[in-house]
Amino acid sequence: MADDSTEQREYEVVVVGGGPAGLSAALYNTRLGHSTALVQRGGGRAAMMREVHNVVGVTEDVTGNEFLETGREQLADYGCDLYRDVVSAASETEDGRFRVCGTNADYVAESLVLATGFDDITPEPPLPRTGRGLHYCLHCDAYMFVDEPVYVMGYNDSAAYVAMIMLNFTDDVDLVTRNHEPTWSKETATMLENHPIEVIKEGVTGVRNGSDGWLEALEFEDGTRREYRGGFAMYGAEYHNGLAAELGCELNDDGTVDVDDHGQTSVEGVYAVGDLTPGHNQVPIALADGARAGISIHWRLREFPRDVEAIHESGPVRAEEVPGIPDALLERAVAFHTYE
Repeated sequence: MADDSTEQREYEVVVVGGGPAGLSAALYNTRLGHSTALVQRGGGRAAMMREVHNVVGVTEDVTGNEFLETGREQLADYGCDLYRDVVSAASETEDGRFRVCGTNADYVAESLVLATGFDDITPEPPLPRTGRGLHYCLHCDAYMFVDEPVYVMGYNDSAAYVAMIMLNFTDDVDLVTRNHEPTWSKETATMLENHPIEVIKEGVTGVRNGSDGWLEALEFEDGTRREYRGGFAMYGAEYHNGLAAELGCELNDDGTVDVDDHGQTSVEGVYAVGDLTPGHNQVPIALADGARAGISIHWRLREFPRDVEAIHESGPVRAEEVPGIPDALLERAVAFHTYE
C-alpha cells in the first residue's frame, strides 16, 4: 500500500528497467503518443559492455554506457520522463492500473513494462577482468576468440556445451571445473569424451594479465600455468523477477517470466521484455522485444478507431477529440519535425 505522503506520478505507460529492452519499449510508447516514464536504478549487464557487438549501425568503439546514454537522450528528446529510482514493490490498484513503488516516488500506469533483466552468477575469485578475459555471452563474444586459446568455467551441461560450441571458432578449448564435481549428464559426458576438449579439474590460484589489461594466463593448484586469450563463465543467472511475481505473473521453471509473442505476461496490462524473458540474451533481440511490446501496448491503449460498441456508448468521434495524443507530446512532435 502506498504511503499517503509519497508523491504519485501517473502515466499511461511505465517502464521499469533502463537496458536496451526497456529503452526500446519506452521509445516506441512515447513516439506512439502515450505519456511514458522510464524508471531505472542504473547499472545492469548492458552498462558493463566495453564494446557493443552485433548491433547494425553501432560500431564496436561504442561502450555499453555510451549506447545506453544515447538511448536516454533520444527518449528525453521525444518527451519520455526519465527517473533514477529503485523500485521495490508493485501492485494492482483498485481501478485496474498498476503501481510500482520507488524510493523517491510511486509510479502509476495503465500498462507496465518490466525490463529488469538478470545478473550473471560469477564464480569465486581469482578471476580475469570482466570484458578483458572474462565473458558471459557466447554469441556476442565468440568472434573475439577465433583461433585463440579459450577456457570455459563451469561444471554443468551448459558449460560443457559452450566448450564444445567454441570448437567452431578455435581448436584450443579447456573446460575448467575449479574443483567442482561435474553435474552434466551421461550423454554430455560421452559427447565431451569425443571432442578435443581438456577438462581441467584443479582450482584456479592466480590470474596473469598483460600490460593492456587482457588476460594472458590462469594459474592452477597443481602448479601449472595455461595461456588463454579469454573465456566464458557458465554458472547460471539470478533473474530480477520479484515485481513480476508480486503482480501474479506466471514464471517459468528457470525464473524467467512467461510471455506471449508480444511480451504480454499472464496479467493483462503487464509486459516483460529482454533478459527477464526466455530466449537469447542479445542487444538486438532486447531491442526487438521492446518494440513488440510497445506496439502491442499502443493497440491496447490507443483512442482510435472507436469501435461500434464505443460509438453507441459515446457517440461519434468529435473534431475536438482528435488527435488522440497528449498535448505535451503533440507539441514535442511538432517541434521535432525537420521537414523544412
